[in-house]
Amino acid sequence: MTLSTKNLLIKTVLLSFIFSLFFTACKEKKIAKDTPQAQTKAQVETPKILIKKPATVETPEGMVWIPGGTFNQGALEGDTMAMNHEKPRHQVTVDGFFMDIHEVTNAQFREFVTATGYVTVAERKIDWEEMKQQLPPNTPKPHDSILQPGALIFKKTKSSVPNLYDYSQWWEWKIGANWKHPNGPESTIEGKDNEPVVQVAYEDALAYCEWAGKRLPTEAEWEYAARAQKENAIFFWGNDHSQLNKYANTWEGEFPKVNNKEDGYERRAPVMSYPKNNFGLYDMAGNVWEWTTDWYNINYYKELANKGTIHNPQGPTAAYNPNNPMIHEKVIKGGSFLCSDSYCASYRISARMATSMDSGAEHVGFRAIKDIPLE
Repeated sequence: MTLSTKNLLIKTVLLSFIFSLFFTACKEKKIAKDTPQAQTKAQVETPKILIKKPATVETPEGMVWIPGGTFNQGALEGDTMAMNHEKPRHQVTVDGFFMDIHEVTNAQFREFVTATGYVTVAERKIDWEEMKQQLPPNTPKPHDSILQPGALIFKKTKSSVPNLYDYSQWWEWKIGANWKHPNGPESTIEGKDNEPVVQVAYEDALAYCEWAGKRLPTEAEWEYAARAQKENAIFFWGNDHSQLNKYANTWEGEFPKVNNKEDGYERRAPVMSYPKNNFGLYDMAGNVWEWTTDWYNINYYKELANKGTIHNPQGPTAAYNPNNPMIHEKVIKGGSFLCSDSYCASYRISARMATSMDSGAEHVGFRAIKDIPLE
């Protein structure tokens, strides 16, 4: 195998992962067929909703009650940074629920792993037969030395990047990267118990939630909680973009070359380092992206536009992204420490991205919610 061929294979495998992290364009396409993991369709009618927490129910430690209500999901008309897949706005009603006040931390995830012996996706042996199903047909198998457990890590560039669509310039598939070594095998989470856990794939987040007696939020629940009744706000604190570094951990400077760290952090910040929103939730903008249960489908918002108020929507029944038609992606919300004005600006409430379920990255984490059974 020549060096050029080896590099091509490495890049092919890398891009198969990182293309799923970002959205570049919206195109009208037919929705893909349902998969075995497809969720049920949203209900159109709006029955009585759960708003107030029953007096007999105690708030779980580390969580806050999110009162049910109705809101307009999607981008505001005046949001010049909004992308097509955030439109059109549509009215949604959600029942009340408890939500973690911050992202799940390294300490919390360690407790789960210690109690259960759970092994994350990034720590498991790679199954080539499974992986090649998500790659272009006839993609050659890389050498076994390359197909080793790992995850995606961010790397700064040494010079300016004129093409911000070539994500391979700042993403690297790193063997040995996982939740205990989020930036590669030489890194550690020692002394970082209060930072959000990252390098967790979708099934890792589900496993934690099941152990904790909780679940992941839907996209609608997450966005409703982030908006916290600020109906006409682009950001959870309002519409003043100049306040960004006071309210969120994002990228300041020339992406991906220089981070000025005006918000105080280069990468992940300890949870609760910035002000909370009106519901008492921290880090609903920036720091790390957060998993939701919704399939990513570019046609979904358009389908909801003329259906009236939707009650507790569960997302589309199947995933569809013309940029990654072979990959099943979930919606992630909130943006991360890598979001900048010039790149994705996803610290906005309505911002959303798609990412593959089967891999982790150093800027993706999660938080959980808990229901009150309806009578």
